[in-house]
Order: sequence, then C-alpha cells, then structure tokens
Amino acid sequence: MRANTIRLFVEDSLEAGGEIACTRSQANYLLNVMRLGDGAEILIFDGQNGEWRANLARQKRSDCSLRILEQSRPQSDGPDIHYLFAPLKRARLDFIVQKATELGVAALRPVMTRRTDAQRVKLERMRANVIEAAEQCGVLRIPQVLEPLSLDKLLERWDPARRIVYCDEEAPVTSPLEALTPLGPGPLAVLIGPEGGFNAEEQSCLRGLSFVTPISLGPRVMRADTAGVAALSLLNAVLGDWR
Repeated sequence: MRANTIRLFVEDSLEAGGEIACTRSQANYLLNVMRLGDGAEILIFDGQNGEWRANLARQKRSDCSLRILEQSRPQSDGPDIHYLFAPLKRARLDFIVQKATELGVAALRPVMTRRTDAQRVKLERMRANVIEAAEQCGVLRIPQVLEPLSLDKLLERWDPARRIVYCDEEAPVTSPLEALTPLGPGPLAVLIGPEGGFNAEEQSCLRGLSFVTPISLGPRVMRADTAGVAALSLLNAVLGDWR
C-alpha cells in the first residue's frame, strides 16, 4: 500500500464487479475533503474478504458510489489475542483502542475493576477508532468491540482454553520472555489494569487462577496505556505473528 493511498472500510461484502453506495460521511470525505473526481481509485476492505481496488463514481454533488475492480490483497487475520483493559479517560482510551488495533488484536473488551476511574465507555466511539486505525495502517481485520464486564464476571465466565497474561510488578519470573515462552501457541488475552493497579483482592484472585500468567514489564512503572502497548508487543514477538 502506497503511503498516500486512500483506504476505506465498508460494511458491504466485497466481490469483483460489484458497486456499493458510500455513506454520507464517506462521500463527504472523498468528494469534499480529499477532492477526488470521477474515476479516482482507492482501496476498500470489509474486514472479511481482503482488500480491493475500487473506482469512485460520482452520482451527485454530495453523493458517490464505488465500483469494485479487483482484489489487491487476500484476507489475512492477525494473532488470536484479546485485549482486556480498565478504561481510561477519553483521549487515552482512544489511544489504547487505536494502538491495539494496529498491533493486530482480534477483540477489545473494557473491564471494570475496583480502581477503574472511567465508569462509562462509549462503544460506538471505540468502534470508530478501531475502523480509523485499520484504515490508516493497512489492517485487514476489524477487531470486535465487546461489551464491558466487571473483572469478577469476566473471570467467572472465562474459557480457560484462552490464557490470560496480565502485568504484575511482583511476577515471580522477572523476564517476560521467560514467562511467555512456555505458554506455546493458542488463543490468548492481555489484561491491563487501571492506573492504580489491581487491588489486593483482585491480585490474589488473578494469581490463584491456573489459566492466568503474570508477567513483569521491567524495572520502570508504566502508565496503563504504555503498558498495554508493551505487553501486546511482547506477545506478538514471542507467541504472535512477529516470529
């Protein structure tokens, strides 16, 4: 993908020879912001059928459609990693969602802990950030945005086949690489706590579960959004698709 190529996510299922109508916001972006003319070529993807070349067909002054030409990239999915996080305030929540999408997660779920500051999460805003990050960074899969759950309910309903990795300053193995390597391939989740960390009861619960692996992120104390990027990078490098 060239750096200046316009790329849009569309809800319609894509196939060669089809034509899809742009939403009002997409038409405004293409016609008024980017000032594209009839026949201009862009890339489109639907999160399931790869990426396609398409030509813009201008219908009216403020309306357009896209003629689907040919597939430019087949569908490829990233690692099977879920990102579980205690929500932060608006700008930093946007950052978390965007970076997790860029790092290839399959799903994002807000998790309410005892020390979570932001108690309300706008899922539509999260999804908009997911789509924007995927459009800008060449990602083909659109991560699921899952409903918030309390930590207690999350762990109560959890499928132990998907191991949870969470950041713990007191992890018994100081090297995160050594802690992650024995896990082997399989579905995973990263759990990032709130700014004040998990409280003592939550820590005790997590440490007592067989499907939970604590990892250390080294000698420096990180903010929650930074810790999320660091943990996801480690998982991709050791167990994901960076190997």
